[in-house]
Amino acid sequence: MPGQSNALFNSLTQEWQSVLEPFQEHIGSIERFLVSEDFLPDFSNIFRALSTPIAESRVLILGQDPYPTRSHAIGLAFSVPDKTRPLPPTLRNIIKEVASDVGTVISSEGDLSHWHDQGVILLNRVLTVRAGESNSHANIGWQRITDEIVKELARRGVVSLLWGKSAQETAIHLNLDLTITGVHPSPLSAYRGFFGSKPFSRTNQLLRAQGWKEITW
Repeated sequence: MPGQSNALFNSLTQEWQSVLEPFQEHIGSIERFLVSEDFLPDFSNIFRALSTPIAESRVLILGQDPYPTRSHAIGLAFSVPDKTRPLPPTLRNIIKEVASDVGTVISSEGDLSHWHDQGVILLNRVLTVRAGESNSHANIGWQRITDEIVKELARRGVVSLLWGKSAQETAIHLNLDLTITGVHPSPLSAYRGFFGSKPFSRTNQLLRAQGWKEITW
């Protein structure tokens, strides 16, 4: 990882640097913490979810934190690298609901970058994790940054999908008319309301109502 304390901030696109300029020192403090950590995803992918131009952002899907498995975490919430076997159970449930909701059969590869390329921001509430320890970076200050990202996306009128408690804490920053909340797709909760909730068709309905192009899920 780069040694200078502003390398993480500088890895942001220019427009996100402008948005997060007031938090540059806070991002630097997170970077200094990470120096002594075996963390995921790779440094260059920490802000990968924000590589889409802000003006092209249409949907926000908010996760909790990256997968704690080194071969899984790629900087896009819920997504894994191409050819991953087996898929994480949460992602399998998402793929199952996509098929049930809109009839799209997503390749079992599990790479959701085709959503990202259409303006779906696959953002985790906490952007790093210690390898092998889920939720291990929940208290290092990421929420202050990601809440500001959520606020900026809300100002742009994106449709937001909030699955689970951690994501739903950001609802106070969002236009609730453009927000879909629901049960987290993890195996522990998916059968309590995620399956059958039709979040993908509902998202497209909200996009159409704004005159925006639908997402090809």
